[in-house]
Amino acid sequence: MNKLVKRTAKKAAAAYLCVRLSEFRRSMNNHIKKYWELRLEKCKKSLERNNFGAYIAHDRKEAKRIVTKDILPEIGVKSVSWGDSLTFYATEVLDEMRQNPDIDVLETFAENVPREEIIERRRQALLTDLFFTGSNAVTETGKLVNLDMIGNRTGAITFGPLNVIIFAGRNKIVSDVETAMKRIKSYAAPVNAIRHSGLKTPCMKTSFCTDCKSPDRICNTWTITEKSFPERRIRVVLINEDLGL
Repeated sequence: MNKLVKRTAKKAAAAYLCVRLSEFRRSMNNHIKKYWELRLEKCKKSLERNNFGAYIAHDRKEAKRIVTKDILPEIGVKSVSWGDSLTFYATEVLDEMRQNPDIDVLETFAENVPREEIIERRRQALLTDLFFTGSNAVTETGKLVNLDMIGNRTGAITFGPLNVIIFAGRNKIVSDVETAMKRIKSYAAPVNAIRHSGLKTPCMKTSFCTDCKSPDRICNTWTITEKSFPERRIRVVLINEDLGL
């Protein structure tokens, strides 16, 4: 009888601990969410002062809703393309664009297409109504910092497409340009190289940037976008999730 009582007490204690641990995790998640809400709001205001359109989404699903229900009806586009971005893919906006019969999607990452054709499509992407991509970093002072291999992504952000929508997870928020560049070179670029298995760069083996001279080097063109010109040509959707690199 005593053994049964002890086993029952142990089970009850374990169940209580599980409940308390679950409550603690929920509480911590709420605190972290609130912390990022405050930082994202500060970043949004800075972006707006720099003439960017700026939005805050609670998660990737809301980011998709903001684009499809708020931004697209406002700007009215007929052609779109995009630059490589894990954050953009996570929102599933691309799938939405492909399913829209009224929008022409210029595919610049199609498989089984000759490299020369892909490059030509990326040149044509600069003439679309709307270009989607991500940003390697967004500073709390409202600047976009990016590093590109070919330049199709940084080029489109700078000039060409009539409109640009940039998605940025909260993990991309940094204090200033110097911190942004350090983050990109020490983390985002090496990880991005590693995810492209066909490249041959030192960072793929060491995880460290050595400012290499490899023909496959992906760190070729920096852009620091301090303001959007024309005003609101670039719209930034800040997402309260850790997304992308």
